[in-house]
Amino acid sequence: MHLVSLIAALLQAAAPAAPPTPADPVDGDWRTIPDDELLVMTLAGDKRVVIRLAPRYAPVHVDNLRKLARAHWWDGSSVYRVQDNYVAQWGDVTEKKPLPSSVIANPPAEYVTGSYDAVTQMTRRDPYAAKSGHSADGWPVASDGKAAWLTHCYAMVGVGRDMAPSTGSGAELYAVIGHAPRHLDRNVALIGRVVEGMEYLSSLPRGTGTMGFYAPDQTPTPIRSVRLASELPAGERPHFQYRAADNARYSAWVKGRENREPPFFEVPAGGADICNAMPPVRPTPTK
Repeated sequence: MHLVSLIAALLQAAAPAAPPTPADPVDGDWRTIPDDELLVMTLAGDKRVVIRLAPRYAPVHVDNLRKLARAHWWDGSSVYRVQDNYVAQWGDVTEKKPLPSSVIANPPAEYVTGSYDAVTQMTRRDPYAAKSGHSADGWPVASDGKAAWLTHCYAMVGVGRDMAPSTGSGAELYAVIGHAPRHLDRNVALIGRVVEGMEYLSSLPRGTGTMGFYAPDQTPTPIRSVRLASELPAGERPHFQYRAADNARYSAWVKGRENREPPFFEVPAGGADICNAMPPVRPTPTK
């Protein structure tokens, strides 16, 4: 090693660690996401996309997804729509593949829930909701004072559907790859969020057909398999944790997102959109 590099490395090693801030989590703030709430999609080229499911908010749709995954229904399907600054969508492009008999073709419209369970609150009201914040178990939620719903932020995953009364079985899914399309809130069932491999969806070639569907001269991205993590061999299962929001440290983190600090930021914003404060999720650290 060059002498200058060696000295720099030694100085860095000897430098005291930065003192913790009020927003820094402690070990107990990180909670394990159950294996049956992780959907693992493998694209061509062994590119892995992991989706955290939200059964509390869309229980019937998530039950459908689990049945579809256990039936290996998505194997051999594709990502066939990529609309710039909007969504990447996947499933059976022919719309002819029969669903497993146990899958409900049109579940209840799980677009809203009965109670607003946020434990943090964003300072400013956004254009789409009277209030928004984070649930204790790490989901972005909004409310009009009567009902509550998950928000269409980057990497959130929703259920494709036809015109009402269709609610979508869950066989066709999309992930938000652009600016948050919050106008979709309360109109589509959100079933989860991509927590790994989002770059594989957001960087796909854009479809040149109407609404970003792939034209006949374009090649959809093949899906090799979709499995629940709980169905994979133990050694192949991904493991993730969400940061619990029901504590003062998380509230301090939210305030930090709303008011970025010097030295780079000279003017604090005084607030933030819920989609600019997405709940932290991380791979479970190896011991």
